Amino acid sequence: MLGTYVNTALIIGGSLLGLLIKNGLKDKYKTIIMHGVSLSILFIGISTTLGGIMNGGEPILFIISLVIGGILGEALDIEAKIEKLGDWLQKNVGSGKHNIANGFVTASLLFCIGTMAILGSLESGLRQNHDMLYAKSVLDGITSIILTSTLGIGVILSSISVLIYQGAITLLASFLEPVLLPEVIREISIIGGILIFSLGINMLEIKKIKTANLLPAILIPPVYFCLILPIISKFQS
Repeated sequence: MLGTYVNTALIIGGSLLGLLIKNGLKDKYKTIIMHGVSLSILFIGISTTLGGIMNGGEPILFIISLVIGGILGEALDIEAKIEKLGDWLQKNVGSGKHNIANGFVTASLLFCIGTMAILGSLESGLRQNHDMLYAKSVLDGITSIILTSTLGIGVILSSISVLIYQGAITLLASFLEPVLLPEVIREISIIGGILIFSLGINMLEIKKIKTANLLPAILIPPVYFCLILPIISKFQS
């Protein structure tokens, strides 16, 4: 868990530093920084998705995953629940005009969805090798400074997501290793890239997408490769 603890601490530290920077910036600088961050998030989403597809990704699978995941997320209304929590925090913490839920969801996806988060946590749990998570911690710490300076205090709450997500993978590494196959991680990264891209669209106010309601799509690839595909292969043989 050491790697995850370091990762969590640097996100908190970076977010606090980002709040100091935000308070010292004029609105015109905040606007241009927001545009720059939004464009960067769009690029990260595109490159992550294309990288996974070029590495053998299955287009039909991530389309089906997003459809099924979207239906599940809409039924559970995840977006509304997160926004409700954000409104409650906003009322009690007082973060001005910044949307706490937006900062939380954006940062959580950026920090949790990706190869480094999964493989780094597995390495940490199986072999006590924290090097990958240390490298990720530095990147996340710098990113949290920039995100918090534009999205506000909601970013710091993503440290909880990282602690739970990476911590769970680390603690359950021996059980999850057979499930988190390379192709599963690849497909999760593709879907994650699409979700990150949608966040960029939201931030630029091009179109409001309920990104949180698409989060269950990430669970579909493990189910497909570990449960459905073996059954299909058995019937085909």
